[in-house]
Amino acid sequence: QVQLVESGGGLVQAGGSLRLSCAASGSIFSINMMAWYRQAPGKQRELVATITSGDSTNYADSVKGRFTISRDNAKNTGYLQMSVLKPEDTAVYYCNANAKSTPVTRWNNYWGQGTQVTVSS
Repeated sequence: QVQLVESGGGLVQAGGSLRLSCAASGSIFSINMMAWYRQAPGKQRELVATITSGDSTNYADSVKGRFTISRDNAKNTGYLQMSVLKPEDTAVYYCNANAKSTPVTRWNNYWGQGTQVTVSS
């Protein structure tokens, strides 16, 4: 099993920055795709950014140019650097990882518990 723990959320003023971290632990052989999702009150969970094991990235249009996703494979940790934050970025941010525990097990999808990001105007 793989556990994901997010950290780095909090309250910030509009225009400010935050850096989220997602630490993976447990039985990890390999992590393929890592992603960040967010869910605002009353809304569906939406994809924010993805990064492959080869560091290819993709972003939702709403965060392009403001957010940067990265990962440190040696530490099994992913990051989301958020800049020029807006009130509409307020949400619970969830880490997601596609990982396998041994060379022969299948890839499984894992979620963190979420971290709250609140942007005040």
